[in-house]
Amino acid sequence: MEVHHHPHIEKKNFKEYFLEFLMIFLAVTLGFFAESLREHINDKAKSEQYIQSLVEDLESDTARLNDIIDFDAGKMAGFSNMYECYDTVTNNLKATSCMGELIKFSKVNRPFLANDRTVTQLANAGGFRLLSKDDADSILSYEKMYRNVHDFETTVYQEAQDNVRNTLNELANFKVVSPLENVSSLSGSDSGSSSLSGPLLFSDDKKVLNKWFNQLQLYVRVTKAQSVLLNRLREMATNLINFYQNKHHLK
Repeated sequence: MEVHHHPHIEKKNFKEYFLEFLMIFLAVTLGFFAESLREHINDKAKSEQYIQSLVEDLESDTARLNDIIDFDAGKMAGFSNMYECYDTVTNNLKATSCMGELIKFSKVNRPFLANDRTVTQLANAGGFRLLSKDDADSILSYEKMYRNVHDFETTVYQEAQDNVRNTLNELANFKVVSPLENVSSLSGSDSGSSSLSGPLLFSDDKKVLNKWFNQLQLYVRVTKAQSVLLNRLREMATNLINFYQNKHHLK
């Protein structure tokens, strides 16, 4: 009868099992840390890209704010003869030439719309989690101030603008006031003429005339308030640009 001999298998001791386990553990751990480091580097790069993009948006905002603030300053200068004009017209309803300038400077306003390219990307892509708390909080503070400005602009400021326009429609002779609709700006070669081709008033109703001047006075105050808000927003935008450039060593 044949006897089969099984090969001898040497059993591993505890030390060898432990070394194998340790090698596998170290390999998995190092792989985990390598992946975490890679993600951290990628997140850091994305964060810096967001900050750079945000600085560009803020620079665009400040340029636009500068234009609107200068525009409103020109408007305010144009209202300097408002009280004198009121006295002139109420004493002589045909002496309305001074109203041309007032109509010119009260016919339009320039809205400010912030460049929200980066903020929209941050919100849609969950990018705020990549930013430091200081960076994220500063962005949200700027957005909050901008919303306050925008709300004032679309409610109080726009209502004051509409009131002046609507009362002028009741007050003014169409053929005399219509050429002023071609005025597209307040200064320069595109400003057009603010002179009137004849007596402006459609009727001799001094109540409507007085109503228009009262609304114009309110419009001036509201324009001043809007300018204050825009100046504060511009200051905040400028400070944020400096903050991000210094903190992130941007050019």
